[in-house]
Amino acid sequence: MKLEKVTNILLWVLLAISAVLIIMLVSSIDTDSMGQWIDTNLNWACALLFGVSGVAVVFGLIHMATDVQSAVKGLVALVFAAVVFGIAYMLASDALPTFYGAQELIDSGELTHSVSKWVGTTLYATYILLALIILSVVVFGVKQLFDRN
Repeated sequence: MKLEKVTNILLWVLLAISAVLIIMLVSSIDTDSMGQWIDTNLNWACALLFGVSGVAVVFGLIHMATDVQSAVKGLVALVFAAVVFGIAYMLASDALPTFYGAQELIDSGELTHSVSKWVGTTLYATYILLALIILSVVVFGVKQLFDRN
């Protein structure tokens, strides 16, 4: 019970700090200090993101160590994600695109063969996952129809 109380207090403090920073940002619109408040809010958002990510990883590791069955399920999910991204990486091409404006990106060095390969990888991974989602919706929908009878 005491941990829950401490957690609630900590969450309210973080919410209050966030609210004050947002109010200070909004109140500084059209002033010289607006850039400083934008930087402050971005730094606060990054601190919250890294803090929450760290806490999530630590508690996930603790949960994994205490519950072996859920650890196996988590590892299966990671292996599945690795297989999807591996297939997507093999399908992706590192050829430079020829769409309008691409040559400027290539000349500036922003668009390289490596960048093109990773963009293709994420697109193929999205397509694969979308196809699996659609397939699972159809399969489980049809399965439910037959289970009712």
